[in-house]
Amino acid sequence: MKLPAYQAAQSYNLAKTALKSEANQPKAQEALGADQTPETNSAFKAVHELASTITKGEQASMAYMTGSADPHSVVEALAAAELAVETAVTVRDKVVEAYQELIRMPV
Repeated sequence: MKLPAYQAAQSYNLAKTALKSEANQPKAQEALGADQTPETNSAFKAVHELASTITKGEQASMAYMTGSADPHSVVEALAAAELAVETAVTVRDKVVEAYQELIRMPV
């Protein structure tokens, strides 16, 4: 599945902003409950790994543009970032599909 570049960039910027936002952390901890923290929740870990993979790809691209990285490492980093984004989009689509199925269920 192909994702238009503008949508990928917009999604990435929203995720990056959400991860950096200090204001969201108390709300996230309230939603998790007393026995879980963002550090122990696998969904939070996955989002942080996604963001770090994308950041590594960006850093490798910038390093290549300045001449301090070889093309092989850049291709590896960008392939990993692309795979991470495609995985995240697939998971998002499955979650939305499951939510829509739940909404259609009679009560």
